[in-house]
Amino acid sequence: MTTRLYNAKILSMIDNQDIFDGEIQVTDNKITYIGNYADDSKSVGSKASSFDKEIDCEGNVLLPGFKNAHTHSGMTAFRSLADDLNLQDWLNNEIFPREAKMTAEDVYWLTKLAYLEYLTSGITACADMYLTPESIFDASEEFGMRCQMVSGLNKFGPTLEVLERRYNELNGKSDLVGFLMGVHAEYTCDKELLESVSELIHKYKAPLYTHMSETKTEHEECIKRYGMTPMALFDSLGLWDFGGGIYHGVWCDDADMEIMKKRGLRIITNPASNAKLASGIAPISKYLEKGIEVAIGTDGPSSNNCLDFFREMFLVTALAKIKDNDPKAVDAMEVLKMACVNGAHAMELVDNDALAVGKLADIIMIDLYQPNMRPILNISKNIVYSGSKTNIKMTMINGKILFKDGRFSDTIDVDAIYNKCEEITKRLR
Repeated sequence: MTTRLYNAKILSMIDNQDIFDGEIQVTDNKITYIGNYADDSKSVGSKASSFDKEIDCEGNVLLPGFKNAHTHSGMTAFRSLADDLNLQDWLNNEIFPREAKMTAEDVYWLTKLAYLEYLTSGITACADMYLTPESIFDASEEFGMRCQMVSGLNKFGPTLEVLERRYNELNGKSDLVGFLMGVHAEYTCDKELLESVSELIHKYKAPLYTHMSETKTEHEECIKRYGMTPMALFDSLGLWDFGGGIYHGVWCDDADMEIMKKRGLRIITNPASNAKLASGIAPISKYLEKGIEVAIGTDGPSSNNCLDFFREMFLVTALAKIKDNDPKAVDAMEVLKMACVNGAHAMELVDNDALAVGKLADIIMIDLYQPNMRPILNISKNIVYSGSKTNIKMTMINGKILFKDGRFSDTIDVDAIYNKCEEITKRLR
């Protein structure tokens, strides 16, 4: 399958490369040409070449898809069900009891519902920490979503043996789906379990991912238990020896950040969820000052409740400006880098962080022919400060167009997803 996307403005997200007019050619799932045909003698063909599909982008913008570097997709079941609570009440009294009733098939359908929303928001990959990875694998493969599943191991399950089996069986099985080592959080794991996980990641030299320092209470209770912060505890156990990342990091202190820098950890910030749960505002400027790579996640559709990456991008910069009392804090281009490039790195994806020959064809098109994108003075700033889901004109994943001009691909049975998810949520409520 060959596709030509021409008459476009291209925002490659390659360092120091400005937006330029040109086209992108895709063969199967990879970019085989990017540039301006008229001026490029090294192009792979001629304008007369035949393609299976040619799309006139009409001057709209092509850029790498957004990477949702932390989510719990199957929590679509609980959207607007348990709102206006703090994190611990929300989890322990509302979410955990209902999750105990969920089946693998439930997670399969509820994940697909979230994927529909991802497409409309320009999200081409997600890092999904949720129940029953095997059914998430099936949902991702069938739907066509790029997904890095993340283990949410905790003292309630699964076993270490199951974690190891999943790591071996679910990696290398698909060019769309992978599996990363992870634990849910310090407060849901005892020290003995964390020590065992450390042995496992050393066996495979694997990076580790976890929720960490999301709330002040969580952070301080760990200090009371162990005499050190969650970050320092994990470091003392060797859990960061092969890198990885933390979700939230709202209450990390300077010493925590020094550990992160030393170990090459990434921070995945979730501004909407942290604001809605009143967990706090992450110190994004401090992370950037220390050279720590920042990515962005939506968190789950129950704590958020909207899987909208434009809202997340705006909140990253707006909340940083409020926290620092500085309107210059975290500029728009830095936020776009978090959304496209850093998110790929945080998910251990190396081939879809930018638009370049040989990279995976995970591409989105931003519609400039809407009032919120005019006048065209600075496209990058417009995307972050003015953009919305209505500006997503096309979402391509792995060379396949799954959403275009407000319509999902014919390969996706939208009605079946809606109907099945309504049945599931009625039972779970």
